[in-house]
Amino acid sequence: MASPVGPPKGQKSPRQPRSAREPKAAKPPKSTSDHGTTQRWVASTRRTRAAAWRRLRSISQPRLTRGNVLAAGITLLLGLGVVAQVQSTQAGDLEELRQEDLIGLLDDVTVRADNLEDEVRQLELDRDRLAGGQDDDAAARAAQSRLESYQILAGTVPVVGPGIEIVVRDPDGGLDTTTIIDLIQELRDAGAEAIQIGDVRVVASTWVEVRRDTLVVDSVKVTKPYRILAIGDSHTLAGGLAIPGGFSDSVRRSGGSVDVAERDELSIDALYSPTERQYAQPVP
Repeated sequence: MASPVGPPKGQKSPRQPRSAREPKAAKPPKSTSDHGTTQRWVASTRRTRAAAWRRLRSISQPRLTRGNVLAAGITLLLGLGVVAQVQSTQAGDLEELRQEDLIGLLDDVTVRADNLEDEVRQLELDRDRLAGGQDDDAAARAAQSRLESYQILAGTVPVVGPGIEIVVRDPDGGLDTTTIIDLIQELRDAGAEAIQIGDVRVVASTWVEVRRDTLVVDSVKVTKPYRILAIGDSHTLAGGLAIPGGFSDSVRRSGGSVDVAERDELSIDALYSPTERQYAQPVP
């Protein structure tokens, strides 16, 4: 019976190459005097390099496997799902409004844009008059009008005009500081020219905080229910608070209620006492 042929006893088996796919580079001849040997060595070296480049290209090329196709399909479906969710969420807020509400919002935006354009034109006219120096009376009236506007913005004079009255009831204490800040911002975005919360005039430096179920505005505690006055276009202000996802919805989600009433005339008499400047100085 034939027996397997192996190395003689006492000798180790010859070491096998690590990978049959990695051809070992041929060693150069010890002497290059033989021209044929040199040619064979050069050819062997080129074949080795070519085989290495072929293997590198095969590794770098993507493989179309079942797993890759499945992963790409799942990624695509997730992306489409996210886009559809975002679009449906944005559209849902407007779809919940009635036709008259949508028309009212559009009218509010149009009126606000027209008011801004009128203000720009008036400012340009005032600039031209002041630059030309042709009408001293007109310049004086423009300066007085600017002064009154600054006084209203600074909260140093009482004001009257159309606007809205807001009554916020918070029996469960669900209101937080962020919600009150959102209210002030929504009113300003809707064109409010003067705002009063309780007995406090809201100005640029006003700060608010809800501390242990108590609303504090500029260090003054405001008692419940919270009464807020805002002077401006009453229809635009009321429409701004009716936008889904805004202040009114936040209060209702926290267990409270919001009542908004449009008024032909409101009086805001709370005044702000400015403090002396410490750092900022007007540029001469």
